[in-house]
Amino acid sequence: MSDLFSNDKLPDRRKPAPVSAPLAERIRPKTLEEFVGQQHLIGAGKPLRLMIEQDAVSSMIFWGPPGTGKTTLARIIANHSKSDFHQLSAVAAGVKDVREVIARAEKVRKHQHTSTLLFIDEIHRFNKAQQDALLHSVEEGVITLIGATTENPSFEVIAPLLSRCPVYTLESLGQDELNSIIDHALRTDIVLSKRKIAIEDREYLMLLSGGDGRKLLNGLENAVRLTKPEPDGSVTVTKKKIEEAFQRKYTLYDKAGEQHYDIISAFIKSLRGSDPDAAVYWMARMLDGGEDPKFIARRMVILASEDIGNADPYALTLATSCFTAIDYVGMPEARIILAQTAAYLASAPKSNASYRAIESAWHDVRTLPNLPVPLHLRNAPTKLMEDLGYAKDYKYSHDFDDHFVEQQYLPDNLKEKTYYEPTEMGKEKDIKARLKALWKRRQK
Repeated sequence: MSDLFSNDKLPDRRKPAPVSAPLAERIRPKTLEEFVGQQHLIGAGKPLRLMIEQDAVSSMIFWGPPGTGKTTLARIIANHSKSDFHQLSAVAAGVKDVREVIARAEKVRKHQHTSTLLFIDEIHRFNKAQQDALLHSVEEGVITLIGATTENPSFEVIAPLLSRCPVYTLESLGQDELNSIIDHALRTDIVLSKRKIAIEDREYLMLLSGGDGRKLLNGLENAVRLTKPEPDGSVTVTKKKIEEAFQRKYTLYDKAGEQHYDIISAFIKSLRGSDPDAAVYWMARMLDGGEDPKFIARRMVILASEDIGNADPYALTLATSCFTAIDYVGMPEARIILAQTAAYLASAPKSNASYRAIESAWHDVRTLPNLPVPLHLRNAPTKLMEDLGYAKDYKYSHDFDDHFVEQQYLPDNLKEKTYYEPTEMGKEKDIKARLKALWKRRQK
């Protein structure tokens, strides 16, 4: 790290990467003109481009799949603004690292009149305390924060930070953009440009990349290395070498298209239909196709209430624990936790009584006028309210046998309504028996 109080210019981040660096790093774009993709953000007149061109960049969060240019855009912004650039990975960094960068930023601003851009990769892996440590410095403009995440910021980034950082969504790269990246690599890379390279099946190479530019370039470089040159030094990359480079074959699973919806539908219906074998199979298809494990876990959390409910209340506990655990573990081991949860949910007794109850109540709330709360259920914090009859004749359940006493809880118009009708399945059978006994006491 350079002397905080020197007048030297900031390091030039435009210089080429060494030959030993991976291909994706060697040809990483240095300017907006070189950048491929995300035209909805950096095309002519688009928001991010205008901010960069006007040197009016504020803190922001990039949300998108891997290999779509989040880190590259952050570096381009830093180059253009001549900011003191720092990059942290939330996997390895902690509050101490963040505070060191902030301390340096304060000194650089004071002595060199230079702004600091802090790029935090995988910011969703920072816990609340770590994210809180950024708030004051972002608000005061000590640092310009660019966070990158593959997870939905609404779930993974604290609200105060989100309110200070607009979210820009990056999209997976399309075929034209991936083709452009391949051409650029073969034409300009210091290593590949010196060789005559032909690719037999570009479309297959792009399919295996899954719209991830970095994976595409890593696969291309590995495939070239695995291919024996011809006597004239030329290289022809075959489909077989591409498979060897990626260590896998292409699985038909379009995360953004029909396959995505068909397979997740088959997975959910297999869980609901109590078929653990089918559930685990469709889950394997999704994971092998690159589906986000958290997407699968979220769907199981929903199913645990919608389709199992009180027939097995533990199902929801297990599903939520699964969602938390896969964040700690990550792939590929997360697949084991997902499989355990899916097998349990598929094997559990099923009930949609809770789901039907809220749907019925939701319908009444939206179709009926605002029905008044019965007087005996109202709060009475003042004497006036007491005089008006608020809380009068309310019966405290714990003062009675079995901690139950008959009284009206629904509005008058709905007092005969039944929303929750438990089934005979699993634990819900016991709930049904207890409610039935209470109902008989009401009748007496």
